[in-house]
Amino acid sequence: MHLSEILNHLGEERENYFQAVAPPVIQSSNFAFETLDDFRQAFADEYASHCYTRGNNPTVEILCKKLAALEKSEAAIVFGSGCAAIAAAILSNVKAGDHIVCVDAPYSWTKRLLRQFLPRFGVTHTFVNGKSIDAIREAIRPETTLLFLESPTSLTFELQDLAACAELAREHGMLTCIDNSYCSPIFQNPIEFGIDIVVHSGTKYLNGHSDVVVGVLCASQEIVERIYHSHLLMLGGILSPHDANLVIRGLRTLELRMHRSHDSAMKIANFLQRHQQVERVMFPFLKSSHQYNLAKKQMRGCGGLFSIRLKIECIEQAELFFERLERFLLAVSWGGHESLVLPFAGFHKMPGGVSSPIPWKLVRFYIGLEDPDWLIADLQQAFDATISL
Repeated sequence: MHLSEILNHLGEERENYFQAVAPPVIQSSNFAFETLDDFRQAFADEYASHCYTRGNNPTVEILCKKLAALEKSEAAIVFGSGCAAIAAAILSNVKAGDHIVCVDAPYSWTKRLLRQFLPRFGVTHTFVNGKSIDAIREAIRPETTLLFLESPTSLTFELQDLAACAELAREHGMLTCIDNSYCSPIFQNPIEFGIDIVVHSGTKYLNGHSDVVVGVLCASQEIVERIYHSHLLMLGGILSPHDANLVIRGLRTLELRMHRSHDSAMKIANFLQRHQQVERVMFPFLKSSHQYNLAKKQMRGCGGLFSIRLKIECIEQAELFFERLERFLLAVSWGGHESLVLPFAGFHKMPGGVSSPIPWKLVRFYIGLEDPDWLIADLQQAFDATISL
């Protein structure tokens, strides 16, 4: 199916709502039935009907159809946050005594789920260097049931060879799951490489306007229905119809936003790579990236997220650099219209004396939809200010 069809028309049966161009928000929590037999059938299979919005809702259903098509999966479900989607994907595929292999440095809440929550229920894990298929192979045990990937990771942007990981998992009878938030479906489709489950923090690119928190899970019909009947219905981490409608709106411009963000990030990353106060730029599509060939093989682009390592002498210089930036918002998250900076120097000298293990010279940038030359001028004036220290 053509991308334009998915983003602009798929699932939108306009004859059902007065030929309105934009689908309505079906805000109702409850749905009535004309006959007892209709009621029985809907109650017997909430996934395939509209009975109660905690289970299914017409507006949410439109969104799910679009997301499944974007990820080239059979089905999709949405959650109230990205970590809810990740938790459902993992919890639905492990039991007491099972073992998970996960890449190093995943999304922080994925790491907390594995380290702090699952051990309480007898589920163990091993973090591995995802760049090495041999390291992944060596970490697999007889009780390993799930391989969790994040390619690229969202801080230092290491990739995994998705086809090799999928083949290895199949050999051992394991499922594979990947966090594909960094690339979005515009730039990477892991299911084409044999990955079983794809999750997203749809808060990022899929919504794209920094006004909705949403999680996405795409997989086969069998996997989605199993997770729907267990972890979505049972734990209730649903997305509201109003938020689903906002994400549908966000998807209209997904392709345009992704390419704009990627092109601007490439220009700014190249500027920073040449800058005397930058030691390293971590962006998979730079030819200097040690995984450039793999990135070009399985990704069509990067989007706007990258990190740099500053080449400066003291943390006070870093602090001055961040204070002087005027056109980047100091904030977490990414994927919206606005450009952001996440300075890890900010996690040092924390109240209470707790400091981050991440080096203070590391900085993550997200490049939004602003003019890249306008952003480069801001970076340069902030760098100039640090020379005085």
